[in-house]
Amino acid sequence: MAKTPEASRPVAKAASKREGFSSRKVFLLAAIGSAVGLGNIWRFPYVTYENGGGAFILPYIVALLTAGLPILFFDYAIGHRGRASSPLSFRRLNRGTEFIGWWHVGINAVIAVYYAAIIAWSLRYTIFSFNQAWGDNPKAFFYGEFLHLGTPQLSFDFVPGILIPMAIVWGVLLVVMALGVQKGVGAANIIFMPLLVIMFLGLVIFSLTLPGAMNGVNALFTPDWSALGNGSVWVAAYGQIFFSLSVGFGIMVTYASYLKPKTDLTGSGAVVGFANSGFELLAGIGVFAALGFMAQAAGTSIDQVVTGGIGLAFIAFPTIISQAGAAGALIGVLFFGSLLFAGFTSLISILEVLIACVQDKFALSRVPATIAVTVPLAIVSLLFMPTISGLYVLDILDNFVNIFGILAVALVGIVAVAYLVRALPVLSAHINRYSSIKMGKTWFVLLAIVTPLVLGYNLFISTFGDKGVAVTPYGGYPAEMLNVFGWGMVIALPIIAVIISLMPWSKDSRAAEQPPAPPIHGGKEDHHHLDASVKGN
Repeated sequence: MAKTPEASRPVAKAASKREGFSSRKVFLLAAIGSAVGLGNIWRFPYVTYENGGGAFILPYIVALLTAGLPILFFDYAIGHRGRASSPLSFRRLNRGTEFIGWWHVGINAVIAVYYAAIIAWSLRYTIFSFNQAWGDNPKAFFYGEFLHLGTPQLSFDFVPGILIPMAIVWGVLLVVMALGVQKGVGAANIIFMPLLVIMFLGLVIFSLTLPGAMNGVNALFTPDWSALGNGSVWVAAYGQIFFSLSVGFGIMVTYASYLKPKTDLTGSGAVVGFANSGFELLAGIGVFAALGFMAQAAGTSIDQVVTGGIGLAFIAFPTIISQAGAAGALIGVLFFGSLLFAGFTSLISILEVLIACVQDKFALSRVPATIAVTVPLAIVSLLFMPTISGLYVLDILDNFVNIFGILAVALVGIVAVAYLVRALPVLSAHINRYSSIKMGKTWFVLLAIVTPLVLGYNLFISTFGDKGVAVTPYGGYPAEMLNVFGWGMVIALPIIAVIISLMPWSKDSRAAEQPPAPPIHGGKEDHHHLDASVKGN
């Protein structure tokens, strides 16, 4: 790159002040901590069972290799090259793509609002495991005494039993995030990820000793090869990969920006991808071993007790704990403790996307940026989630943000970068500079052709398929709730993203300086001048 007077002075100074992970090991723990979340534990086992059992592993691996890892490398390249938050990293590709980064920010803000509630539930249920507070009917307890669930309508009647643990969760998050990238985010993952692995390994090993455990494991992994001819099975495999790897909505862009310049990006990405998948397989074994025990104790078949999501975590597992006798408390602490740590490390990564962009946009130091992000989110979260309609709001937000947030923004981002900015060759060159696995034409084909087709098809089916949200009102919820928390959010996020992208950056922000990597115009690096939108806005 040809140096200019502007390029030689402030860049090194700005780069030296920016926080970063102290080592590749810390980054890997943080990235794996983000990827390994609630979906690994309560979504993957159910999706696998419903889509061919052991045969599902084949499309799952294909999806990981043809879409999951290519998008992960894509995110790494953008963040590592831009050395900034998601909006600024995309801006440093081309000014026209900045809105994608702000769309990422909006999605993460929405997820943070309801994700904290599930972590708070996990905290309460970890404590409940000691005395089995749910009694003889975990379902009635969860929806009744615990959530005080009312009719599907917006209500602000608070449930103190949820409000208090949520406040604790947000308080801990505020402290962790204020400590910074290395002392907060990195240190938290250094502590929580080993604990998560140890606890879940303990759960798996103990579950396998229960009567009927192997019946459950056999039910999960017995292959139904005919399922491979069903297109919906392949759609489910790609969907699971998109949602479980934390790709496509800014997290890995942000984390990669904290890596040192000479980093093996693809080698690191491969470790994260396969570690995430390994944990999902481990979760499948542990969960279905426990469900096998539950089925035998109830004198019924596996298919009568299999469930996923919130039902698995807060209804099925309390039932298993109650049936396990003296060992129930141990199972409960291991399972709900795993949910707690998995959710917490994921929420840390979600908040980091927001804090990083506020630091860049307004040139704020770490603590003010953390307060500016965490306090408003905590207030919104504490207003909506610990209410008698909180579960309904959570369900609607989660469904719509997954479909029209994560899938849509990933599709738009890849198409814009690949075809409008034509930046894949530049990103490939950046990745290949120090990486052990080189990206070439195969990566271009997978990222620019295969992935958009798969994302587009998933988005279409989720919207206009037999059970698509545009065909059948999701969950049978009232139109006003769907319009506010579902369609309203879908429409608002990209509009707000575009508006913010048009707003000027702080003169003291790194955006006003020469970017670490030159902007791209027509697929080529511009070595001769600063992008006027970055230099003078």
